[in-house]
Amino acid sequence: MGRLGMSGNSVFRHQNSGILSIAAVEAPRVVTSDWIDEQLAETYLRNGLRPGLLAGLAGIEERRWWDDSVSFTDAAAMAGRAAIEKAGIDPAQIGILISTSVCKENLEPSVACAVHDQLKLSTSCLNFDISNACLGFINAMHLAATMLDAGTVEYALIVDGEGSRYTQETTLERLKSPTSSAGDVFSEFASLTLGSGAAAMVMARADRHNDVHRLIGGVGRAGTEHNSLCVGTLDRMTTDTHGLLVAGLDLAAAAWKASAESFDWSAGLDWYIIHQVSKVHTTMICDRLGINPAKVPLTFPHYGNVGPAAIPITLASVQDQIQPGQRVLCLGIGSGLNTSFSEILW
Repeated sequence: MGRLGMSGNSVFRHQNSGILSIAAVEAPRVVTSDWIDEQLAETYLRNGLRPGLLAGLAGIEERRWWDDSVSFTDAAAMAGRAAIEKAGIDPAQIGILISTSVCKENLEPSVACAVHDQLKLSTSCLNFDISNACLGFINAMHLAATMLDAGTVEYALIVDGEGSRYTQETTLERLKSPTSSAGDVFSEFASLTLGSGAAAMVMARADRHNDVHRLIGGVGRAGTEHNSLCVGTLDRMTTDTHGLLVAGLDLAAAAWKASAESFDWSAGLDWYIIHQVSKVHTTMICDRLGINPAKVPLTFPHYGNVGPAAIPITLASVQDQIQPGQRVLCLGIGSGLNTSFSEILW
């Protein structure tokens, strides 16, 4: 039975908001894919599998872990503090704090509560979480821009802290079991591509700061019939890797095609900040959307897939190379499935 109702993109346009600063914090411990292969050597041998898929197929040579003493909240707060310092504003002026972290120790309270406390923000600063798999940060940018456009707040802070250590340690223990099969390895393969890191962004009203990088607008599109293709907890993430790739590319292509009604992206932009998943994903999405790979900076080889922090981490890594007036498109696909595109005029 077909889907009922209208089909198309959601469209966002912003008039008076932009990025004042963006900062990333690197987790300190480097964990190579070679090391992970060593941990699973017996499992590979028993099931007729060859090591090297993480580095060779996914293109992920290493990822990072936080030290045991650093919580997801600590990571998000470190990035938030760095973004505030870079913005050069009084933290008391921040009117809204949004945490977009997938990783959290507890169901409640929100991560934003603890970050708000660590940063000693004002009692008038709204604070809450937005969770939408790998798209949470882009969603938060659109929400913050809407509030800035409306004049509801003067500054917005978005934070994200992710950690893959616990998930990967528990995954490795399961896969090292003498009963684990090749199917188990492939089902949990995506867990081993994850990485740790943190990022934050301060957004401001353009009429107060003429040096902001303007958020022009963007689109979103839902394909939620695919909500069971990737299901994760802190203990385990199981993924239909091929099904997720195909459905995600189809959804992104549909959103890209329909976006021509609202935005002139087909004329070519200067930078494409794509959510970092793997070499296969990046190559195929560039091919599918007709994007020049030379305009796509890569962070997955050394950081892995850092969830919703991946786009801001990648943007932060090249921010000093982007020239004023250049057009930047952030785009990603989040399990669920949803896709989102957001244009920034630098």
